[in-house]
Amino acid sequence: MTDNLFPHVRIVLVETSHPGNIGAAARAMKNMGLTRLTLVKPKEFPSDQARFRAVSAADVLDTAVVVPDVATAVADCGLVIGTSARNRRIPWPLLTPRECGNRVVGEMGESCEVAVMFGREDRGLTNDELAQCHYHVNIPTGEAYSSLNLAMAVQVVSYEILQSLQHGERISVDGRDWDMPRAPAEDLEHFHAHLESVLIDVGFHAPDNPRQLLPRLRRLFARVRPDQMEINMLRGFLTAIERRLAR
Repeated sequence: MTDNLFPHVRIVLVETSHPGNIGAAARAMKNMGLTRLTLVKPKEFPSDQARFRAVSAADVLDTAVVVPDVATAVADCGLVIGTSARNRRIPWPLLTPRECGNRVVGEMGESCEVAVMFGREDRGLTNDELAQCHYHVNIPTGEAYSSLNLAMAVQVVSYEILQSLQHGERISVDGRDWDMPRAPAEDLEHFHAHLESVLIDVGFHAPDNPRQLLPRLRRLFARVRPDQMEINMLRGFLTAIERRLAR
């Protein structure tokens, strides 16, 4: 039986191009007690090379889940954190690796599935993928050479998650203390699609000239992190607007 210290935490690798990096990432995860691996459109998997690089973490590969897109990978997650090495035009709530570890451990539980997402080796996560995250995490590096190998990045973040479990202090905001579960990512995506549709209908948003309205609204709700009941109320409000417009 695999020693999984974090049954409600998954590591998500997006469109990994080299199978050896998948194996090395699996080994890094298992070193730190993480075993749930989700792969979004890997170029090559299963792979003998991945198993060779995984060494004693082949069981992590055996239970890995392969999905077609990021939305599917995080659909049931109440907390999604994406790694980002770039400065965004619209700043997003940003965590250090240590803060990331504390946040993951503070919120993981039966009412909150957690995903930590890593992007492609050559270009990371896209803006659309990062917009599906509640937080971004940046791993500081030296200025001379800032590019981290994928497995190294997984190792750093996984280490901080384990350290938080063993030695860290609980964060003050804990989803398990709330009266309703956090809205999962899938519900948030449906809400954002509904919101965009209504904004177009009332003439507040022009799809051919979007500017920064929708990304800023995404950032707002990522920061607020509504629960399931709040999302249902917002969806009901949007539906009422649609009905009034139809009259």
